[in-house]
Amino acid sequence: MIEARDTEARSGTGGRDFWPADKPGSRGPKPKLLFGAAAALLAVVLAVVAAVVLTGGDDGAEKATAGTSNGPGVLPVAYTPQMADKAMIKLARRAADPRPVTQGEAFPADTKTVKYRTYAFTLAASQVSADCKSVTWGQRLQGDLAKYGCTQIVRGSYVSQDKRHLGQIAVLNLVSQDGAEQIVRDLDPATNAGFVLPLNATGEPAFGKGFSAAYSQVHGHYVIITWVQRAGGGQPASLNEMIDASLAIEKPADFVWGRLELIPGRKPR
Repeated sequence: MIEARDTEARSGTGGRDFWPADKPGSRGPKPKLLFGAAAALLAVVLAVVAAVVLTGGDDGAEKATAGTSNGPGVLPVAYTPQMADKAMIKLARRAADPRPVTQGEAFPADTKTVKYRTYAFTLAASQVSADCKSVTWGQRLQGDLAKYGCTQIVRGSYVSQDKRHLGQIAVLNLVSQDGAEQIVRDLDPATNAGFVLPLNATGEPAFGKGFSAAYSQVHGHYVIITWVQRAGGGQPASLNEMIDASLAIEKPADFVWGRLELIPGRKPR
């Protein structure tokens, strides 16, 4: 495990722990849960890197939905990947699940307002893009998206009801589980391979610059990304704040479980 560290520390031992020591009554950073009670996600890797702003990151980007725009090409500061879940083996190939994901499927009524613990978010914008290159940045990432048959990227932008937190969810539709796992490796900020562009809604705080944390999950041939930050990009008090905020906004990914149920007994080729 790579511990998150203070990138500004100057000590010869590699820097002090980025997150404060546990206080009385605090349980510290905990495993991220997948879809609430559906499964547990182990906290595996936290890689802290400087946020990277690419000049012209969204030049020429597709603006398929009125009132939305792509944010800057930036990397999350903290990143936690999770590889394939055995429960999703029947979705390991898109050949078993060929229907395109629709906006109504990913963002039904019960995703318009989402909550987890003290965090409540409202969906500000959503978009389904069939051009994976137009809503991502990074030559290496875009090359692998083409290599592994990315046909869709579904994105949603959330704003907390108190306007203090912003959230992004993205679902990437790849040809196979192997491809999805490679994309999750590419998304690691340490590779500087690229990332999904945030989706911003007109009139809402912009997502992108500053401290942010992203969590990627492989479920069959899909990659699910939840990405959160404080409005304005301020540093959170603890990683738990980011984890809990991300749990609130992953509701749209529930559609994957519905698709899994439609493939009884079928094994990937």
